[in-house]
Amino acid sequence: MKKIDSTVKKETLYIFLFTIILSVLMQSVFLVLGRWNYTVLLGNLLGVFAATANFLIMGITVQNALGKDADDAKNMMKLSQMLRMLMLFAVALIGHFVPFFSLVAVVIPFVFPRIAVTLRALLIKKQ
Repeated sequence: MKKIDSTVKKETLYIFLFTIILSVLMQSVFLVLGRWNYTVLLGNLLGVFAATANFLIMGITVQNALGKDADDAKNMMKLSQMLRMLMLFAVALIGHFVPFFSLVAVVIPFVFPRIAVTLRALLIKKQ
């Protein structure tokens, strides 16, 4: 197994921190709406873990695909995407069927990495 590239580590840390910030905001919204309880917190933690793990696995897959020919890299990325989506689906099922997780709080953090990447691109473009 190859060592994880420093860029993958740095970007995953950025995603994790940004996801934590957005999670605090999400917790605040639940609190203001009067819908907050411990299941929201636990669901949020599960969602943050899954979203960050998804991003890390994607980064490792891209790192490993760089050394392959085009067809192998394409197949590797397709397989990775399918397995990562299955992982997120399994986490969502856990959020639905396990009573101490709020499904909404589990699933919302799945989109936080997309928001982080988009905002970062916008900020870099402005500079």
